[in-house]
Amino acid sequence: MAGHTENSITIDAPLDLVWEMTNDLENWPRLFSEYASVDVLSVEGGTTTFRLTMHPDENGKVWSWVSERTPDREKRTVRARRVETGPFAHMDILWEYAELPGGVQMRWTQDFAMKPDAPVDDDWMTDNINRNSRTQMALIRDRIEQVARDSESASVASSR
Repeated sequence: MAGHTENSITIDAPLDLVWEMTNDLENWPRLFSEYASVDVLSVEGGTTTFRLTMHPDENGKVWSWVSERTPDREKRTVRARRVETGPFAHMDILWEYAELPGGVQMRWTQDFAMKPDAPVDDDWMTDNINRNSRTQMALIRDRIEQVARDSESASVASSR
């Protein structure tokens, strides 16, 4: 068996802002609540290899892994995968962005499988990823929308 999740949210902000903020890896610790740090290891062509380190979990364990991420601005997609898979047999992620009348829809699709000796199974991880994705997407939406509002206010103030 394998795990598959799809989650999306609409962000009331311009596509350029959503794209820039969600693809600025070095600022992810300020965008996501779960990441303590991001260390860019290499950039080759359009692909960035980086280490993500989470804040300690409820047991004090710090999770960290290496991923690679390849954005395609024209297609409004980003493909990512874990290079250091840890408890996953594989983890592939697709981010998609679509302009809608109410803003930008950001969709995350994750396909994965847990290793046989992993501490949790595919079903548990599917539930965990769905729950966490909704939480993180709401935080990201709120943070980007705040930047958009602040930028709009500054623009209005400077035009006076």
